[in-house]
Amino acid sequence: MQTPPLDLPVPGERCSRTISRYRDQAGPVVPVKLPGGVDAWLVTSYEAISEILAHDDTHYSKNPKNFPALHDGTIPAGWPMRQLIEGDHLLNKDGGDHRRLRGLIARGFTPARVQALAPRVAELAEELLARMPAAGEPVDLVRHFAEPLPVIVICELFGVPEEDREEIRTQARLLVSHDTAPDDAARAGARLLGHLAGHIERRRREPADDLTSALIRAQDEDGDRLSDTEMLWILWLMILAGHETTVHLIGNSVVALCSHPDQLARARAEGSWERVVEEVMRSRASVVSAVFRYTLREVTIAGVTVPAGQALAIGFGATGTDPARFGAAAGCFDVSRAPETHLGFGRGPHFCVGAPLARLEGRIALAALFRRFPGLRLAVEPGEIAYSPSLITEGPLALPVLLAG
Repeated sequence: MQTPPLDLPVPGERCSRTISRYRDQAGPVVPVKLPGGVDAWLVTSYEAISEILAHDDTHYSKNPKNFPALHDGTIPAGWPMRQLIEGDHLLNKDGGDHRRLRGLIARGFTPARVQALAPRVAELAEELLARMPAAGEPVDLVRHFAEPLPVIVICELFGVPEEDREEIRTQARLLVSHDTAPDDAARAGARLLGHLAGHIERRRREPADDLTSALIRAQDEDGDRLSDTEMLWILWLMILAGHETTVHLIGNSVVALCSHPDQLARARAEGSWERVVEEVMRSRASVVSAVFRYTLREVTIAGVTVPAGQALAIGFGATGTDPARFGAAAGCFDVSRAPETHLGFGRGPHFCVGAPLARLEGRIALAALFRRFPGLRLAVEPGEIAYSPSLITEGPLALPVLLAG
């Protein structure tokens, strides 16, 4: 007998904890009911998700045309997640289309270019920390540091002007939140695309040394390779995803370190901020559930039969704490853990193209923060911190800390 669909999200429970609880109590593949009454299958175990990722483009597709419920009237036209899963961007492409667009994006995210950003990221981190409010009163670290740093970095990389950055961040929050009303989600999507379309036109008139101008040059040199629509959606994805997950990576790292003073002391003594980033991505990943994959045929996943044309929500947030893969202490934050392969950035052809930049920003931000404020501590209990209401990404909405030099 099939298990009745479980609710996702569950009111009052962080999405990552819900997914992990379903993994332990209901199994690695379970039917779920998403906001708006949309049916999907949630996959939660490391092994099951690894098996799916190994069959991308053969058993599974990321193209929404392969999700009949999206087109036959089953799912309401105003469903807030439509722009995320119907947008003409890299996350919704398969095979040759995906490889072509990813190759263009990857030109701008070469290891050399990312590493060359390190001095600027460090400079920005120090500037933000220098402007931090005076010690003594609680300071919201998300507002003053974890959020602005990745927003500035990705916007500078694509040449987005300073006056547009707050608007972009606001619309991004609305688009990834599962409690955004349909009309608000539609407006947020339209506003974000409108801002980016305007930015592209400015760069056509006034090219500069940024990735937007580089994409335009590539388009002008070979117009058949990159359409205007593809250009717009590349910017949409890279700017939204290029800051949203890193904001939460920094916030989740600070919570983890301040909740485990022994781990913070070890990281400071060893300067092992790269290991901190990897351990955070394993044990409390910023991405808790990936944009859907769709079954191209009837498949059996971890012993569960799923018909063709079904949506799979890939619960990355539960893979790093899966005891079947990482042992009985999988849920513990431990920077001394031997390096192990995690799925915090995915795997296979859809591995996060921005992973090197996120890792760079994370380690530089944490090193700078705890160097300037070695006595920094949480101003509230960890359990009092409110987290983002999203099926996709997760991190503190606000992070009250007390600073100490």
